[in-house]
Amino acid sequence: MAGPRRPAEGCSCRNTDCLERPLRRLFQGLGSGVAACPWPFVLVPLLLSGGLGAGFYFLPQRQANDIEGQFTPTWGPAKAERDFVRRYFPTNDSERFSAPRLPTEGTYAAFIAVAAREGSVLEQAARRDLHLLDKAMRDRGYEKLCARSGGTCAGPCPEALLPLLGDAAADAALENLTFPVSNGSFLGAALGGVRTGAGGRVLSARALKLVYYLQEDGPVAAESRRWLEGFLQEVPSHLAALKNIQVTYFTSLSRQQEFEGNTKSVIPLFSITYFLTITFSIVSCLRLSCIRNNVWLACCGVVSAGLAVLTSFGLMLFCGVPFVVTVGNAPFLILGVGVDDMFIMIASWEQSSRKKEKSDVKSRLAETYAEAALSVTITTLTDVLAFFIGTWTAFPSVRSFCLYTGTAFVFCYIYTLTFFGAIIVLNHKREQGNRHWLTCMPVGVDKGQAEKSCLYNACCIGSCSGESSQTEGEHPMSIFFKKYYGPFFTNKWVKVLVVLLYGAYLGGSIYGCIQIREGIDLRNLASDDSYIIPYYDDNDKYFSAYGPRVMVVITESVDYWNETVRLGIGNCTENLEGISYVDKNFSESWLTVYTNLAENGLININNKTLFFNNLTTLFRFFPSFEWDINKTQDKIEASRFFIQTVNVTSAVDEKNLLNQLRETAQQCSIPLMVYHPAFIYYDQYLVIVQNTIQNVAVAAGAMLVVSLLLIPNPLCCLWVTFAIASVIVGVAGFMTFWNINLDSISMINLVICIGFSVDFSAHISYAFVTSGESSANKRAIEALSLLGYPVLQGAVSTILGVAVLAAAKAYIFRTFFKIMFLVILFGALHGLVFIPVFLTFFGNFGRSPHNTKSKKLEHRFRNDKDCP
Repeated sequence: MAGPRRPAEGCSCRNTDCLERPLRRLFQGLGSGVAACPWPFVLVPLLLSGGLGAGFYFLPQRQANDIEGQFTPTWGPAKAERDFVRRYFPTNDSERFSAPRLPTEGTYAAFIAVAAREGSVLEQAARRDLHLLDKAMRDRGYEKLCARSGGTCAGPCPEALLPLLGDAAADAALENLTFPVSNGSFLGAALGGVRTGAGGRVLSARALKLVYYLQEDGPVAAESRRWLEGFLQEVPSHLAALKNIQVTYFTSLSRQQEFEGNTKSVIPLFSITYFLTITFSIVSCLRLSCIRNNVWLACCGVVSAGLAVLTSFGLMLFCGVPFVVTVGNAPFLILGVGVDDMFIMIASWEQSSRKKEKSDVKSRLAETYAEAALSVTITTLTDVLAFFIGTWTAFPSVRSFCLYTGTAFVFCYIYTLTFFGAIIVLNHKREQGNRHWLTCMPVGVDKGQAEKSCLYNACCIGSCSGESSQTEGEHPMSIFFKKYYGPFFTNKWVKVLVVLLYGAYLGGSIYGCIQIREGIDLRNLASDDSYIIPYYDDNDKYFSAYGPRVMVVITESVDYWNETVRLGIGNCTENLEGISYVDKNFSESWLTVYTNLAENGLININNKTLFFNNLTTLFRFFPSFEWDINKTQDKIEASRFFIQTVNVTSAVDEKNLLNQLRETAQQCSIPLMVYHPAFIYYDQYLVIVQNTIQNVAVAAGAMLVVSLLLIPNPLCCLWVTFAIASVIVGVAGFMTFWNINLDSISMINLVICIGFSVDFSAHISYAFVTSGESSANKRAIEALSLLGYPVLQGAVSTILGVAVLAAAKAYIFRTFFKIMFLVILFGALHGLVFIPVFLTFFGNFGRSPHNTKSKKLEHRFRNDKDCP
């Protein structure tokens, strides 16, 4: 293949191809083997895909779309806190139900009723509709399954607001209504858009929230679920009859059901994506030759990517890996990457045909594999590493996506080198037999036919000139990059403009990174047209002033009868109430009430015996406090009280609230724990940034190592590393401007960003440092002429693979498109604009020690020239 290497060509600090050379020889051998016997390499992948594809039989069992399980940290502190609350404060929703004391969100159906025509829900017309709404719920059998306390159903709203659900003659009961507390009832979470007068008297209210809790403990849980499912089907017809209020609704099942429906909504987009990709591939490979037309190669390249998806997903399903809705993004990505690999193979194969010494099919395919397979290996290895490093995360949804997609990349790589390589050989044999691309019938040429029109010759003979084979010239786009694009960007004034443009890009990106928002908004798990979106909107508009009612738990047995201990608990309570997100006026503590009774002389609690004996007096006046104490014969194992949060209106507020509450509780001399069911989702703020930085840093380091091993020029590897860092900063920063939060979904895409950043940057920088041209400008022009169009064409094919996701109604899929678009846009921008210009500033630094004409590098990396 090649003669002995000169000593100057050995490994050195500037030419580190010790690993590249044996890999090239290995791929040459594989290419020769595929060319010698192509059919096994076609049939085995087909049989393997069919066998492993049977794993889709297990798809219904492997689907794991539980929102809490997949989109919250696996070992989040709130999950352990919830277990503690369940263990020490068990619920009994058939006898003693209390919504604030639930360790979970509960089982419920909720309404937000907003008065029509800017009116008030306190007006008689609105109250008539509220009465009809409440009656419709009870007529559906709500009272048979309702959560109960004291033998009656728990009210859908605070007791002071129950007259709103009665007949229209309840004016007197509402005249003395005050806000936010009325007759001992806290109304902040139930009455919204309130306008008050003197003394807090309610003058009007725009909205009322009704929550109908059902029993979720014991055997009735399944029946409650069926009731909610029936409710969701019937409620729209009930709401249509209400003219004086506008009602939005939600249930404890809604978020999960709507999230699971996202997968079904994206299925039709698969067919559109495959159609677009096949069309793009065919158009790219189309020629005016009925013999040398590569239409079948284009189609088989897409099929190869499809087989990779079928095989990898089937294997993962066989292995029991959970199938999460985020995995639905993977086929779009794999299709784009598979098409890129196809273009590399075809372009490298066509390049080998121009070498006179490579005449037979075995030599040509060996040369093709020596160039193209190494390119595909580098980019596949970097992508696969990025995905498998992405499995080191606290979010199961990210872990599943990375496992499915990383495995699919491996099979896409294998099938490109086997199945598609064999297709190239079979297609070559058809060409050698002078057979038509569609019918495979022999195409003849005679003197009379050669005189026919160009169109006739192209369709029926094999070429416009009437010759069955014709060597084609340089691609027009390569000429454009060589004569126009390259000289334009090597102009000194244009270079200055590019540097200023990069400064603006970097500055905007850093600003965006500083402003980035964390956490997933739960409404984004539903599609845009879901009925739960208006409910969330109304809730934010009318009920955001008061946040979660947080449970504060004393987790160990302490001497409550000791006045010093009680003072310590009081100090801890004051510290918690001193947080800006807490309103101390609405705290609820059994110990505070018990202490007040003692201070008023009604009871004595100064020793252990009296303290325990007098608890019955407390429970007689305040029965619900009995549920806040877990006591045995001689000690109190745990107890709890409640604080009311306010003005928790954004993800930043949620993060700050959680951190401040936990830090304050940790600093307390008494062992305290804070908990609310919403903290299960707030926990993502504790790990999302840390996980993202960890995965990105480890993956970037792995990319640098791979680049140093497989790209034989250290300076090129440094430029690759620079591009990775620059693209990641750009994508993370511009996420903010495109209203994308840093959450478990976008974290997936930032991991992908690393792998794809390598592809674009490696092309141009390696072509530059190995160029034999005399000046930096000429080397940049040569690099762009060779690889400018491949970079552009690879970017277009990848974007086409995910473009249809822009039309998806679900945030998950639209986010995937947005970030992939940013990755490809900024990656191509670096490869085609920034890096070529920056490289010219360094002149001869990093040049290959051999001052020889560079190899033709069209096939060195993934995004390569389209079919000549």
